[in-house]
Amino acid sequence: MTPTWHPIPGGVTAPAGFLAAAITAGLKPSGNPDLCLLLAPQGAVCAGSFTTSLVRAACVDLCAERLAASGGRARAVLTNSGQANACTGDRGLIDSLRATAALADRLGLAAEQVLICSTGVIGVPIPMDTLLAGLDPLAEALSREGGEAAATAILTTDLTAKQIALEADLGGRRVRIGGMAKGSGMIHPAMATMLGYLSCDAGVPAPLWQAMVRRAVDRSFNAITVDGDTSTNDTVLAFAAGEPLSPEHLEALEAGLTAVSQHLARAIARDGEGATCLIEVQVEGAADEAGAIAVARTVCGSSLVKCAVHGRDPNWGRIVAAAGRAGVVFDPEAVALWLGEHQLMAAGQPLRFDRSAASAYLRDCAAGTYLGGSGPGGDTVLIRLRLGQGPGSGRAWGCDLSDQYVRINADYTT
Repeated sequence: MTPTWHPIPGGVTAPAGFLAAAITAGLKPSGNPDLCLLLAPQGAVCAGSFTTSLVRAACVDLCAERLAASGGRARAVLTNSGQANACTGDRGLIDSLRATAALADRLGLAAEQVLICSTGVIGVPIPMDTLLAGLDPLAEALSREGGEAAATAILTTDLTAKQIALEADLGGRRVRIGGMAKGSGMIHPAMATMLGYLSCDAGVPAPLWQAMVRRAVDRSFNAITVDGDTSTNDTVLAFAAGEPLSPEHLEALEAGLTAVSQHLARAIARDGEGATCLIEVQVEGAADEAGAIAVARTVCGSSLVKCAVHGRDPNWGRIVAAAGRAGVVFDPEAVALWLGEHQLMAAGQPLRFDRSAASAYLRDCAAGTYLGGSGPGGDTVLIRLRLGQGPGSGRAWGCDLSDQYVRINADYTT
């Protein structure tokens, strides 16, 4: 019988042995929490996934280099919010090295076991005197109850904290997976302006854990988009520590890891700057999963589709046009398309549909009140595409595009 993953409280510190803390160090003028720490148990392995941008913050390269050099061994990650510390010249690396070394001293760890992530405005360095002064109270605040505070301290333009924990019985043993993330704008597949942290209290060999995390990221954080922009600091770090699982339970563990990652990814897309609803695109009948995800991503990323959803306009031509430029081969004469429960195309041909009812569906989703049908419901607009009879299926998530997005980003640094 397939194990069932159940939601539990605790977020990233729900798994056994994980501690977190957050403080208001004074890095952000808002006075909100802005410095956090996640500490994994002894013997933890860590897998990372990072931005593909050529313009990367020094902390991204430092994390990647330390994980590669250690074979995926790390114990702690420090996160500052308010300054991306990207495009700051040599100072970016110097400050990242100083911060991790100082924290390692306080935790009794080697500096190489400490990672660092930064988020905020590009081109702004970390106020190091402020950060260093916060390390003692930060380390002293570490606790099993610190997950919620940590999920708040990593936010920038986010409106809500994003965290989750799941639990399942695997072979008579309780296993937990937790996570937290931040992200609201500059979000696009191939990683985006987001940070994600995952924790697991089952032991997995580092190479297997890295492969599991890579697949989970491809099906979650790399399948969301808000505005088509990727960034300089995007990082996902996933820690696993505990008694090893037997091989027959690894598939179930990966399913839980993917579920946690997809929950956080959807929360990022729903919290897109200025968004009023989440868009979920489901693609089936593709030649393979990669092709299905590519089409879903392209539809989610279309500015015209996003604007149509925001305008409550069931303009299905924008959806199929976006699918056609995804770089995936399919037969246009085989396409079927649904908007919620409304079928708009079959066998590549348009169908008669109730335009007013389809528009009302979009309005209800924006209001968070749609309850009918077999789709996600609530505030989620469901677009479903069938490309043919192939075995490939995949999903991606995005949000509508409103005038508030322009206002938020026009005023971001001024």
